[in-house]
Amino acid sequence: MAAKDTSTTRPSHVAIIMDGNGRWATQRGWPRLVGHRRGAERVKQIVRACPDLGVKYLTLYAFSTENWKRSTQEVLGLMALFSRYIEREADRLSAEGVRLRFIGDRRPLDGRLRGLMDGIEKRTAANTRLTLTVAINYGGRNELVRAARALAADAAAGRIAPDAVDEAALEGYLDTVGLPDPDLVIRTSGETRISNYLLWQSAYAEYEFIPTLWPDFTPAKLSEILDRFALRDRRFGALTA
Repeated sequence: MAAKDTSTTRPSHVAIIMDGNGRWATQRGWPRLVGHRRGAERVKQIVRACPDLGVKYLTLYAFSTENWKRSTQEVLGLMALFSRYIEREADRLSAEGVRLRFIGDRRPLDGRLRGLMDGIEKRTAANTRLTLTVAINYGGRNELVRAARALAADAAAGRIAPDAVDEAALEGYLDTVGLPDPDLVIRTSGETRISNYLLWQSAYAEYEFIPTLWPDFTPAKLSEILDRFALRDRRFGALTA
């Protein structure tokens, strides 16, 4: 039997839980923020590699609703890192055809960061080579609660009939409206939980939990995982002959 051609069956949408930055740094005796900065450099490499690997949508878990529990120094450092990434990468992302968008509850974020997020979303909105979605202050349960509240408000105002509420209607209130569901979710660092990430959207996603810490996650490693994905038999609840 001929080998399966994995180049045509790789996932279109890959979501990644970028875990292990802090551990990567502490293993080397460095502050945790050094690991986050190295992780941001890795993001640049993965984003550049995705189009050539057949990935059209890349969604990255950068800061969860639970990450506020970390030290003030680390949280402030991460927020500053997000701002610098947007400022420094805006020109390159635009030139390379990358659309950047954000998901999560923006209200608790610093006003300057929110402004940068809004600005780069508008600037790159027409790009189509890759859609890069970054989850900041995101949690799957929080997203569903916010969506349910907005849907309930519209129903109370008569803008939608209760009988018209179905899966498609609810999806229209999610942060990810307009995005296809992820085909593949990858978590680095060896942890084997999804940590409140894309709970609705990942209902039929395939998962890969790998021991590699995020700063060591290379485009070559991503390509290996995409090839393994292509060998999976995805039935979505149906039976095969």
